[in-house]
Amino acid sequence: MKLIRQVVVFDAADLESESAFWAGMFGGRVLPDGDWHNVVDADSRWIMGVQRAPNHVPPVWPEGNPQQVHLDLHVEDPKEACSRALQLGAVELYVSGVVGVGEGFAVFADPAGHPFCIGWGQPDDEAVRRYVEQHS
Repeated sequence: MKLIRQVVVFDAADLESESAFWAGMFGGRVLPDGDWHNVVDADSRWIMGVQRAPNHVPPVWPEGNPQQVHLDLHVEDPKEACSRALQLGAVELYVSGVVGVGEGFAVFADPAGHPFCIGWGQPDDEAVRRYVEQHS
């Protein structure tokens, strides 16, 4: 099987708010299609989908009730990313340490209540590649 794309799909009662939030986080736009919205980034790459779920129940972090998927966004400028999330309507749930210092992460909830993390100080792709080679 050749994988062409991986797409995370979030359910949301308010389709417009949820998809606009994620388009804003990725600097992209929303391509609506009925009860489904595609979220693409600034380079028009399909990043995620949002589907209407009128009875959506937001998860409770960190207990996971109900358990659902979450995104980890590793960024170069965590202060800017955290600020953008809050400006777009996210709610801050937890911050490990000081934003942008050392290695850490901040947990937010998007407008539909889905938790996501903004992380900083983690290894870049080259460091991960070297690690995999050393442990193969």
